[in-house]
Amino acid sequence: MPRPSARAVIAPALFAGALLTVSACSVSWPQRAATAGPASPAAPSGGTRAPAAAPTLTEGQARAALITEADLGEPWTPTEGFATWRDTMLKATTDSAECRRLLDVLYAEDLFGPDARTRASTALDDPWDEAQLRYRIVAHRPEDVDATLAWLGTLPDACGQFTATARGGHLEVEVGKAEMPQVGEARQGLRIVLRGVSEADDAPTLTLHLAAVRVGDDAITVTNGGLAEVPADATWAAVELGAHRLAEVRKQGRQDV
Repeated sequence: MPRPSARAVIAPALFAGALLTVSACSVSWPQRAATAGPASPAAPSGGTRAPAAAPTLTEGQARAALITEADLGEPWTPTEGFATWRDTMLKATTDSAECRRLLDVLYAEDLFGPDARTRASTALDDPWDEAQLRYRIVAHRPEDVDATLAWLGTLPDACGQFTATARGGHLEVEVGKAEMPQVGEARQGLRIVLRGVSEADDAPTLTLHLAAVRVGDDAITVTNGGLAEVPADATWAAVELGAHRLAEVRKQGRQDV
């Protein structure tokens, strides 16, 4: 049975979303997007940090802005739990502080730090390709979101290739840029490949897409990973549809959904 493309359902899904206002390696995704964000990847330092702005979405609105399995099409289904490769390959460490920070972010799913508020989250499984996609909506200061996105943009150079140690053994890690759809005010994407090091030929290889987009005072993060083929079209669709849906929901202000 041929695998349906997630992009095949993106156009009607975007149309439906519009109705809300009335009611070292590189992955090539469908179009090229300019990297956004300030030049410095460092978070603001010194002085007292102002508290994050109050979330602009109600709890119901944040849930309404989530993507679902219907948005991506077959074979995506609601998750049955964390993927088994999470602890064996993502719970890893390395000597470089920058690369270790990336590994920590991937494992903890805490890209924007403790000051960011998670508004809503969901996870979907692709049993055909043994992939898992995790999607979050967070509220955070725009300047801090942009600083984190800029930091992500430095990683293909800073951590293009490095070695790490995980519970399953040693890993060879490659980090490259991933092109993003032109959505939101700022965006960044990475493609990360973690290869097990073993004398045998059965060492696992984990491919992971990490994408983040700022939409006003909110942001979305998407991780899509698996030990088999990881569908880049699903990552693209989740980012594109999710950003449009979040923007439309934000237009409603603080009305109840």
